[in-house]
Amino acid sequence: MRFGYFLSTEEYTPEELVEQAVLAEEAGFDALWISDHFHPWNDEQGSSPFVWSVIGALSQACRLHVTTAVTCPTVRTHPAIIAQAAATSARMLQGRFTLGVGSGEALNEHILGDPWPTAQVRLEMLEEAVGLIRRLWEGGFVSHRGRHYTTDTARIYTLPERTPDIYVSGFGPDATDLAARIGDGYITTSPDRDLLHRFRNGAGEKPAQAGLKVAWAETEDEGVELAHRIWRNAGLPGELAQVLPSPRHFEQASELVTAEQTRDSVACGSDVDQHLAAFQPYLDAGFDELYVANMGPHYREMISAYGERVLPALREEAGRSARAS
Repeated sequence: MRFGYFLSTEEYTPEELVEQAVLAEEAGFDALWISDHFHPWNDEQGSSPFVWSVIGALSQACRLHVTTAVTCPTVRTHPAIIAQAAATSARMLQGRFTLGVGSGEALNEHILGDPWPTAQVRLEMLEEAVGLIRRLWEGGFVSHRGRHYTTDTARIYTLPERTPDIYVSGFGPDATDLAARIGDGYITTSPDRDLLHRFRNGAGEKPAQAGLKVAWAETEDEGVELAHRIWRNAGLPGELAQVLPSPRHFEQASELVTAEQTRDSVACGSDVDQHLAAFQPYLDAGFDELYVANMGPHYREMISAYGERVLPALREEAGRSARAS
């Protein structure tokens, strides 16, 4: 089982993200996730570097595998451009790259003034986009006239030696079914056993990744304050994360999330047992890879503590579970 570090482009500057990647490699993390956002979820997070530039820097700073978690190749960016960006990233990372894709959120994808499609249309667009990306990675000229996308004699000349895998995110039954059908793997942020089993029933032995966030701090109260101030949007229910169009709207909706709700749902502070407990639902569900992000300014302390105490304990627990099965 692999344990990775999740780089949050919404909260940290490009320089901090590269620093975190280097520290994560030194601490013994196995791989990296990196988010792809045009906007942060709220102004308190306050960052939104261009993910492909950061990935280029990561390729020169460390040797960890990188997965986008996730890129939306449908509205804000044409899938032909994503195909080129991902091919270059895979080349620079010498194959240590996975293109994670999803149907996106209005927060990031509506910015050019395009209408925000319904969920079913977004999944239809994603399926066409993934098919087009794979055709472009074959290396020939591609003229495509589909329901949603067109290319005219497009060819990607700079390709990696091996075509990257494409993992598909799924937070509901329809998206999970699509991930099983067209993806090389599955991405989610929920320890939902039913959805994971649904994916595996449709996909067989394809790998499944999940991510979670923690707030490292000297005390639990400080961690709760950081998580609630910076990331209380994570407590919003249902489809709000997909349809709210701006950080301002997320700030307004997040007023409904209380500090106690944050305390109950996030591992906060420096108690290693509390951090280990946050992983347990994901371990119990049976994911193949888990990625953890820090919330707040204490990422150096968090990465160091994980390297010394949390990762060894997680690997021991994962080993026990594997032997028991």
